[in-house]
Amino acid sequence: MTPGIIVAAPASGTGKTTVALGLMAAFRAQGLAVAPFKNGPDYIDPAFHAAATGRDSFNLDTWAMSRAQVAGLAGTAGGADLAIAEGSMGLYDGVAAAGESGIGSGADLAALTGWPVVLVLDVSGQAQSAAATALGFSRLRALPFAGVILNRVASPRHEALVRDGMAGAGIAVLGALPRRADMALPERHLGLVQAQEHGDLPARLAALADFVATHCDLPAIRAAAAGGIAGPQVAVRPPGQRIALARDAAFSFVYPHLLAGWRAAGAEILPFSPLADQSPDPSADVCWLPGGYPELHAGALAAADGFRSGLAGFAATRPVHGECGGYMALGAGLVAADGTRHRMAGLLGLETSFAARRMHLGYRLATLAAPLPGQAPGDRLRGHEFHYATILAQPDAALARVIDATGAAVAETGSRRGSVTGTFFHLIAPAGG
Repeated sequence: MTPGIIVAAPASGTGKTTVALGLMAAFRAQGLAVAPFKNGPDYIDPAFHAAATGRDSFNLDTWAMSRAQVAGLAGTAGGADLAIAEGSMGLYDGVAAAGESGIGSGADLAALTGWPVVLVLDVSGQAQSAAATALGFSRLRALPFAGVILNRVASPRHEALVRDGMAGAGIAVLGALPRRADMALPERHLGLVQAQEHGDLPARLAALADFVATHCDLPAIRAAAAGGIAGPQVAVRPPGQRIALARDAAFSFVYPHLLAGWRAAGAEILPFSPLADQSPDPSADVCWLPGGYPELHAGALAAADGFRSGLAGFAATRPVHGECGGYMALGAGLVAADGTRHRMAGLLGLETSFAARRMHLGYRLATLAAPLPGQAPGDRLRGHEFHYATILAQPDAALARVIDATGAAVAETGSRRGSVTGTFFHLIAPAGG
């Protein structure tokens, strides 16, 4: 089993993604094989992890995945020298009710894997008092705890004061990063700007690796790595044997563990680009449109007549499914932020708008009322929804009964019309799997 660490923080916005990427790139630059992971539902950070390490990054989600599923995916780190998992939100943050193997928190993942926590602390505006935060996070639960990396340190004197407080609390300081605004990656409304949109990403990662290597104790961090779990990978049922998968800047949000699971089951993935006006491969037996940013490319999608007609022809004889952005693209129309309505594929009656933004965020448990590719009526699926679209119309039959993590019903039931289906949630795993 591969020893590892979990890079966590007290809250979002403290710099844990910067630190996690820097550590991944720095250890790789030393010649180590680094296996990256992401706690919880996120489809943007894993692409950066893959660029930093040269390996696929898999999501480990204790709310949506069973212990066996987490162990199987963590076991893919076999052969690596070090596993580095990036946390989500605050270390202990999750939902109120446990799912398959926890509430989705980084703390649950640390307890499950045995990977010690490296806590990234934004020490802006405080000095010795930061030790109280670190001490509380280290003791709230009996978790493996490696120490802290101080972020946004103002000066050598500031660092000395913070270190003094940590020494008094018995907390190991594994690094101290000075304030460097140029080290942060640009963001947009769903998180970081996607990795594929950074033409200078290799240079950015190299600079980040140097920055972290200069200001962190890499030998101590590697020595602190421990734990690890492994097991056989839980089989994933693919939506078809030959899967036409939309894949470009508008449709890029698909979980790597699903793609790996489909391939392991013997399925073949046939990518195509709607933005390039391409149609699904006619030899495919199913078409899958993942989420992404259709709102940023609505004009190009509206003008993609070849894609639209090819998709309609495909849907006449074979199933087509869309998730979130893919679901919106299957609808009748999408209103962009400037109020302009753009024609979409028209295979469903869904109308969405970004002119009046409303955030939809959270775990989803769906019980299917009708089949979708790879799943049967009555199947229960765990997933996650995150978008800012407002539903103007959703006239087709509901695809599923959908509830959130508290058990409350949500209006985003998905839709079905003939062989075409769509959901606002991104599938993570079957419930009980």
